Amino acid sequence: MDRHGLVCRTVLEQPDITQREMAQKLKVSLGTVNGLIKECIGKGYIAERTDGGGGSGWELTGEGRRLLEGYKVDGALIIAAGFGSRFVPLTFETPKGLLEVFGERMIERQICQLHEVGITDITIAVGYLKEKFEYLMDKYDVKLLYNPEYSDKNTLATIYRSRKVLKGRNMYVLASDNWMRENMYHAYECGAWYSAAYQDGETKEWCLSFNKRGRITDVKIGGRDQWVMYGPAYFSREFSARFLPVLEAYYKSPGTEQFYWEQVYVDMLSGEARHRLEQEDGELLNETVRASGLSPAHWDEIEMDANRQPDNQVYEFENLEELRLFDPRYQNHSDNAAMKLVAEVFKVPESQIKDIRCLKSGMTNKSFLFKVGERHCICRIPGPGTELLINRKQEKQVYDAVACLGITEHVIYMNDRTGYKIAEYYEGARNADASDWSDMDRCMEMVRRLHQSGITVGHDFDIRERIDFYEKLCSSHGGILFEDYQEVRGWMDWLMDRMDAMDRPKCLSHIDANVDNFLFLGDGGVKLLDWEYAGMCDPIMDVSMCAIYSYYDEADMEKLLAIYLQREPTKDEYFAVYAYAALGGFLWSLWAVYKSALGDEFGEYTIIMYRYAKKYYRKLRKL
Repeated sequence: MDRHGLVCRTVLEQPDITQREMAQKLKVSLGTVNGLIKECIGKGYIAERTDGGGGSGWELTGEGRRLLEGYKVDGALIIAAGFGSRFVPLTFETPKGLLEVFGERMIERQICQLHEVGITDITIAVGYLKEKFEYLMDKYDVKLLYNPEYSDKNTLATIYRSRKVLKGRNMYVLASDNWMRENMYHAYECGAWYSAAYQDGETKEWCLSFNKRGRITDVKIGGRDQWVMYGPAYFSREFSARFLPVLEAYYKSPGTEQFYWEQVYVDMLSGEARHRLEQEDGELLNETVRASGLSPAHWDEIEMDANRQPDNQVYEFENLEELRLFDPRYQNHSDNAAMKLVAEVFKVPESQIKDIRCLKSGMTNKSFLFKVGERHCICRIPGPGTELLINRKQEKQVYDAVACLGITEHVIYMNDRTGYKIAEYYEGARNADASDWSDMDRCMEMVRRLHQSGITVGHDFDIRERIDFYEKLCSSHGGILFEDYQEVRGWMDWLMDRMDAMDRPKCLSHIDANVDNFLFLGDGGVKLLDWEYAGMCDPIMDVSMCAIYSYYDEADMEKLLAIYLQREPTKDEYFAVYAYAALGGFLWSLWAVYKSALGDEFGEYTIIMYRYAKKYYRKLRKL
């Protein structure tokens, strides 16, 4: 940092400051401050003043103000795109940066602190639940910048998407979920820095080495009794001029999708960035050097200081447990529907709900794992739009009907109106492996047991009705259908007419016989989970659904059918398994289009399912 600039900024903000106070503020010795003041007076940046009553202090001269002008902060970028998985279930409803600490939303606290020092040009990079941030545009006149890659890439991609906001400007780079006790922002900053906090004992954070002037010289992950990267950062325009070309090159390089933006800086500092780009792509390296405007020998040189903060100044809450310890309100009054429900079901205060962890979100629901006493459980929260897709009363009827078979998970609570469900978590269990035919033999054994149980319910799974319904949902919610949709829809009508003519028998079927729904327990047992779509249907439907969910080819699908039947299939059974595979693929592709219109994306799943519809229709027409 320009230490003359720091002296000038300090005099501007606090003209009555003493040399001793300035030494403490700048974290240097009293002798160093005395020397800096003498130099600043000599350069005409500051002048000593007296107030006539014996008091004294400093004043900034015109030359000093001109010096500071180059260090004026232009604005701030606040990163708020991520999900915040370690704060579930709160972040199922609210982005992490919008959580309150002592009654004040974390992102709003930072915006207000920026405003206090005159920084009002603020851009928020959003992604997950982006609509939740819209009100800030009116309340604080901020700008929102959407990062479409928020769900599958890390902050390197967020900075890449925001690079135009940073180029040629002096900018704070903040995380929406940081909390600063005292305002650490200024109208002027005299060089790039990263906030640092001292951590006693072992740490897995990014540990800093720096010289006597505070310039960072090395960064290592993990250490003991270290200053660590912790909190906000500041990008000077000079820093960004060197940093952003390399970050852009990293973004274009494979294998960097999960990188934090800090990794680029660390690699530049260590020389790894030069090595990576030299190995990666010669043209990409040349482009990076040209963009930096520097010589090939110096394009990767980078300077950033450690902005050491006192204890209890900066907080990066790692998980809900840390937030609970900091703000006692979260111990028993989180204002979250799922937490409130768990507390009511188990008749405990929220503080006794421990070890909360996000489970991988399903395609229909979101779930989290928790512990109350010695019981490990899973709470299911229905996803957006689910109330139109799932009849919860019918789901509960199925669970009640098959309870005597003992093949489902142990359900502790189920609400047939909201769809919330709490079930036992099976420690050490695993999902079925679609490539392991011994696993699939046991899965089909369980499906046969269900089909042969004689249990009935009062509703069908009617694939014609479901296709019609999903098609209407897509149309009413702006879902973009496939270019050849009308033609393929005609093909599906032909298949459904053929299946109706075959008049095959019905029994209670699971419909969603995905391998992920078969749970192999540590004691050798098997459970079949998630009966949301179950109803009376042709039992071959379960075989077809299991096959397409497993992305089986034709040979594997026919092998699975033979395992289920325990004999050679008939011609009609072969026809049925392919027809339902086509119809199922068509149905789930419509489902995915509808979910996409609601903001959920499932990658290539939509196309794979649609391809099944076309592929197996064509196969059956040839038979």
